Amino acid sequence: QVYKGLDIITNKVSPQEQRLCRHHMISFVDPLVSNYTVVDFRDKHIEDIFARDKIPIVVGGTNYYIESLLWKVLINTKQKASTAPGPVTDRKVELEQLDGVELHRRLSQVDPEMAAKLHPHDKRKVARSLQVFEEMGIPHSEILHQQQEEEGGGPLGGPLKYPYSCILWLHADQAALDQRLEKRVDDMLAAGLLEELRDFHRRYNREKVAENRQDYQHGIFQSIGFKEFHEYLVSEGNCSPETSALLLQKGIQALKQVTKRYARRQNKWVRNRFLRRPGPNVPPVYGLEVSDLLRWEEDVLKPALEIVESFIQGRDPPAEPVKMEHDVNENKRSHRVCELCDRVIIGDREWAAHTRSKSHLHHLKKRRKLEAASRAAETSGDSGGTETSAEDSSLPLP
Repeated sequence: QVYKGLDIITNKVSPQEQRLCRHHMISFVDPLVSNYTVVDFRDKHIEDIFARDKIPIVVGGTNYYIESLLWKVLINTKQKASTAPGPVTDRKVELEQLDGVELHRRLSQVDPEMAAKLHPHDKRKVARSLQVFEEMGIPHSEILHQQQEEEGGGPLGGPLKYPYSCILWLHADQAALDQRLEKRVDDMLAAGLLEELRDFHRRYNREKVAENRQDYQHGIFQSIGFKEFHEYLVSEGNCSPETSALLLQKGIQALKQVTKRYARRQNKWVRNRFLRRPGPNVPPVYGLEVSDLLRWEEDVLKPALEIVESFIQGRDPPAEPVKMEHDVNENKRSHRVCELCDRVIIGDREWAAHTRSKSHLHHLKKRRKLEAASRAAETSGDSGGTETSAEDSSLPLP
């Protein structure tokens, strides 16, 4: 939402709603800027709002950005890089153009600890760690250790930046949420989504596609919804109406599926990064049920106002925060290789899920059958073709 353009597809607050309360950080970055980062988001406006004796209300969406505001977990390489003469280039974007295996090999040489924690296919994170080393002169893992060792730090990063924070988590029944998200896409289409996409493609994207330099991994171009209509936009006017209609429907269905998938990831992020976060410095998270919009006043607005008012006045809120058990021994960055499936697995919980997955169990069952057949063949060969007793013919269970 910080980028100018694509107001419908990024679900920006309407001008009418913006007039009810002062909004910040909406539509102020040029859409062709690709190096606007979470560091820029963190450093802009928040301190200014506090200086005016106001309380910033951060609205998500993007929980990764909210996490960066709450905890000291980011590294600002821009200050270091900005002292160099000449035009400013985004080293991370340059590194991402390299082969993933080569990137991981380079990181293994300069920061083996970080390389062991990152999946070789995760080019963006591997490139970021390399960028940190190149521009700061210190391994990324060492900087993270310094943050974690500060007072109030923990396994996932440094201490809280703002110790008196409060999180309101609006959540809904999955079926109700899916239905609401599908309707939202339909409402976006009715509000002029296709016209917005065509206009943005014509102004900012068509030339990139023609020159084969389109990148749907950075800036506003990674917005959910824009790339899903790529085939429709680049072929419109160059194919039959029937084909165009099919591509349009394909884009609409893709947008609905990706939107629902992203909503699931948002909820998973809240549970894993907020509710199960280890360490003492975790702001309270208050759950508000939004499945039934007819009960918005009773279930959401009234309790939210009571919670925030209590915080401002220094009282204990009437509601209890959401609590979830977490394993203090869990390693979110453990590195394991499943030779059976030829996969690298990062994290204890991910490893546990992998070992229970259908694909892993299928490979395990297949290997056990092969091992049993091999043992049977060895036993048959050792007997020299003679009959064996029932006691000796039994095979160990796989």
